[in-house]
Amino acid sequence: MAERGRPRKGAARLSREAIRAAALTVTEDEGVAAVGMRSVARRLGVDAKSLYHHVEGKDGLLDAVAEHVLAGIGLPEPVGVLEDDLRAFAWAFRRAALAHPQAATLVLTRQLPSAVALAPVEAVLSVLRKAGAAPEEAVHLLRSLLAMVIGSLLREAGAGPAFGVTDAEAIARREEELTGAGLAETAPFLARCDHEAEFAFAVDFATEAVAARLRR
Repeated sequence: MAERGRPRKGAARLSREAIRAAALTVTEDEGVAAVGMRSVARRLGVDAKSLYHHVEGKDGLLDAVAEHVLAGIGLPEPVGVLEDDLRAFAWAFRRAALAHPQAATLVLTRQLPSAVALAPVEAVLSVLRKAGAAPEEAVHLLRSLLAMVIGSLLREAGAGPAFGVTDAEAIARREEELTGAGLAETAPFLARCDHEAEFAFAVDFATEAVAARLRR
């Protein structure tokens, strides 16, 4: 029996970073719904109450998972060409979000105030400001770019409509359904969805629009 006041085995190594990693493991193994103070504490071999010194309940755990994924973005070094820099940021964000499919929706839907979460925001705003955007305009452009990136990735993660599918047999069935619905001309294209190609198109469209606006 442990002495009164002595921390349980594993408590000495408890930290926000360790909690992040454990919460991510629970997310990947059991899904977002399984993340909780008890499930994460079991992974760490500590009492659930000890987690409250580092995170504020389940919401804090979910934020920690999102932070853990965002910390892996690996922000690219700007090269001074607006379109190239914005594309690089968008693709880096996609790689980080999809590296942990079970956690992707957390990264894309939670608003985090931490320095880890704000680092990509600061980097994009810096690029926009150097390209000539005024402070308010830079924020509007940032939000528009985020809407495009997050919307595309939510669709890829299965949380948004794509109208098309990826499996060959399903594509044929979907094309037939769309043709029957009066969309014969576009059915061959609407029936299939290549997420990477769609993301590339959206990123090019958005970055070129931003560059054109700032050149006016």
